[in-house]
Amino acid sequence: MTKEQVTGAAEEEQQAQSKKALKKQQKEAEKAAKKAEKQAKLAAEQQTADEDDFAKDRYGVSAMVQSQEKVDRTLVRVQELTPHRGGQLVWVRARIHTSRAKGKQCFLVLRQQQFNVQALVAVGDRASKQMVKFAANITKESIVDVEAVVQTVEQKIESCSQQDVELHIERIFVISQAEPRLPLQLEDAVRPETEGEEEGRATVNQDTKLDNRVIDLRTTTSQAIFRLQSGVCQLFRDTLINKGFVEIQTPKIISAASEGGANVFTVSYFKTSAYLAQSPQLYKQMCICADFDKVFCVGPVFRAEDSNTHRHLTEFVGLDIEMAFNYHYHEVIDSITDTMVQIFKGLRDHTPNEKLLGRLVKEKYDTDFYVLDKYPLAVRPFYTMPDPNNPKYSNSYDMFMRGEEILSGAQRVHDAQLLTERALHHGIDLEKIKAYIDSFRYGAPPHAGGGIGLERVTMLYLGLHNVRQTSMFPRDPKRLTP
Repeated sequence: MTKEQVTGAAEEEQQAQSKKALKKQQKEAEKAAKKAEKQAKLAAEQQTADEDDFAKDRYGVSAMVQSQEKVDRTLVRVQELTPHRGGQLVWVRARIHTSRAKGKQCFLVLRQQQFNVQALVAVGDRASKQMVKFAANITKESIVDVEAVVQTVEQKIESCSQQDVELHIERIFVISQAEPRLPLQLEDAVRPETEGEEEGRATVNQDTKLDNRVIDLRTTTSQAIFRLQSGVCQLFRDTLINKGFVEIQTPKIISAASEGGANVFTVSYFKTSAYLAQSPQLYKQMCICADFDKVFCVGPVFRAEDSNTHRHLTEFVGLDIEMAFNYHYHEVIDSITDTMVQIFKGLRDHTPNEKLLGRLVKEKYDTDFYVLDKYPLAVRPFYTMPDPNNPKYSNSYDMFMRGEEILSGAQRVHDAQLLTERALHHGIDLEKIKAYIDSFRYGAPPHAGGGIGLERVTMLYLGLHNVRQTSMFPRDPKRLTP
């Protein structure tokens, strides 16, 4: 091929490429023009829609609440929405529990803790079709503020706690939006696994619930469980204070294992080691030696037991009692059993009469509570008083509900010499408990007490199958989060 031919071919190729590039540019320009036209059309439609949307100021996503202003507005609680408020215009803050769009209407169920109410957004004088569409698209579990008229209903709304009224929404604003995909559905989480299997409906297994505990705690079941548990604590405190007890707070980082044995967590403590308290035992007794006479405490206790049973946790809440007595430790047993009976009576008389709790409580506990006395000395802690008539036994007792232990207690050794002997027998380093033993050298009254597991009492009272259901954020050998 000659030089001229090569040059000609190169020019032809260059021209072809130029034409190709020009065509590509034209196509891109046409594409951009179409896109711009489409956007302009959409913008025009949106503007028209906005102009037509007379309710555009009545709904939307609110700016993040950063305490920008103090709003002069009273929010009504869902549980306060009763027929006596019929016809009132109220503001309510709640979660979107469910939503269902139907034509020009959207039905919402608004939930606040264990209470919920039906709400309606319907096209009319106060709500546009755009507003109804917006409401229908709010994700479940989002928190909203609504302004609505309370309307009484002719037929009870069986699916809601507020059965005699519904809300007719006039304004709705999203305060905090939930992500569209929830890790579990609340209606599935509240359904017992056995019931789900029988009916062929979805349930949520325990690990999934605990992995997503914050969502699971929103269920009506969890709300009821932990309100009842709060009631147990309050009744425990009130009953003992009325009996002349003083509430104390004790250290949880201690120099020696309070119960002895291997089931204790060791922690690094500067240049030495310390332990997480297995109970407030030693300090309760020291307070008795300090003339407090009757003491109790509510706080966390730690047990390094590698048990994965339905009733064991590595951290639980202890309700502990200690008191001086006159001549026989049964005086203390009587006081503790009366305290437990007062708690059960209080729960019976003061727990809200909710259908859910009625379903949870399987049977009455008036008789299903008993005490076993005189355990073998070898299986009790070193500070337990031996039985005066049989050295193989001890002045110790356990209390049971529904066949399971809820309290372990005993008369304590209040003599420094005997306490030293018992500690040595259990292989305990005397130097580490010197302050404890010394507290008995200067006169100590006879005393006894016990410790109750809060989560276990709640589980057994409600007839639940696993203590993890009654521990807000349970800790066991396999679970350290959330």
